Amino acid sequence: MTLLRHLAGGMGVAVGLTLMAGSALAQDCTTKIGTVLPTSVDWGRPIAETAQFAVDQVNAAGGAGGCKIEMVLRDTQVDPKVGVDAAKALVDLEGVKVLLGAVSSGVSMPILTSVTVPGGVMQMSCCSSSTAFTNLAEEGKTEGLWFRTFATTAVQSAMGAKIAQDKGYGSVAILYKNDDWGQDMARLIAADFEAVGVAVTASVAINDGQPSYRAEVTEALGTQPDALYLALYPAEGTAAVREWISLGGTQKMILANSLKSDEFRENVGLQYLGETVGTDTASPRSESADAFRAAYVERFESEPNGPGLGNSYDATMIALLAMEAAGKDASGADIAAAVRKVTDPNGTAITADTAGFTTAKEVLAGGGTVMYQGATGNVRFDANGDVSAPAVIWSFTESGTEEVEYLSLDEVDSFIASLN
Repeated sequence: MTLLRHLAGGMGVAVGLTLMAGSALAQDCTTKIGTVLPTSVDWGRPIAETAQFAVDQVNAAGGAGGCKIEMVLRDTQVDPKVGVDAAKALVDLEGVKVLLGAVSSGVSMPILTSVTVPGGVMQMSCCSSSTAFTNLAEEGKTEGLWFRTFATTAVQSAMGAKIAQDKGYGSVAILYKNDDWGQDMARLIAADFEAVGVAVTASVAINDGQPSYRAEVTEALGTQPDALYLALYPAEGTAAVREWISLGGTQKMILANSLKSDEFRENVGLQYLGETVGTDTASPRSESADAFRAAYVERFESEPNGPGLGNSYDATMIALLAMEAAGKDASGADIAAAVRKVTDPNGTAITADTAGFTTAKEVLAGGGTVMYQGATGNVRFDANGDVSAPAVIWSFTESGTEEVEYLSLDEVDSFIASLN
């Protein structure tokens, strides 16, 4: 999407002159932001590309905090040690004050506790959902430096229980990734299944890098459940489901959004996924979400159907808006404090694009606040840096996924309340 096309559809020639002037000024300095994402897996690359898309739009508006923004990207490989090493390099060597990422809660947590909080760096995750972050924030251990644009595991867990209830499953076995995220999911989903009267016959941990998961799958299968719930990532998820199917397991499966993956669908085989459905958080049915979709399609010539894309865009945009509000040479703590100024429900509404960022510059320079309206709607963080979100139930198709059911934020909150 070119700058001229933005201007033609938005704020006109006057803004065009402002943007070109701002862009020229921003060339005099560059500010780096760090990004730690799993670019070595198929669903991780689009998340990183979407973050870069937001950076490009901000640079077209003259950058943030008076400087052009350079996004320095490092691959986490969905590995905590690799992720921590990458984050340390970005903070210690590159000097970043903002870190975007990670995806897996099991990677984000050690980065938060051993790198960003000790280093006074703001961390904004697009996709980590463990409730352990909420607990840490409530204890004051995130020091106000942690935010995420993805709703907690409580939303996906509740939707998994809703699927089991709606389909009339009497019993479910659980296979979960043995990390912070997977353990959190397993704990929550077991409680939610129980709340809707679905028995959990087994809850089995899956570790990374094993040559076979036959023992774990056999344990779950031996309990003869009506369905299988999977809180895994594509690599171990593919291996576990292949074992499950080969041993005669049911195709009635419920998936967390981590398996909303072309890699998983293709490697397992669509013919074995006919009765499988998944859950995910969703963008609201709003003008800002529609605008993001249109901009994404124009930029990438494909629909933003992968997990975390809208969340990645919003995490990046909000972080850069906060950098603008905090000003040049601001500390990580200053940038984190400025997040409230750019997600203010009483602030000036701005669009999530180059023109919107330019408007935000003018409002913030005048001492005002802005209300960011992005891919996931009007983002609101609570005191713990958490957000809530609508949800979607989806199934696989030959070309990707399709929506089975959409639940509004009110419907999600109502169902979660019914579980409690």
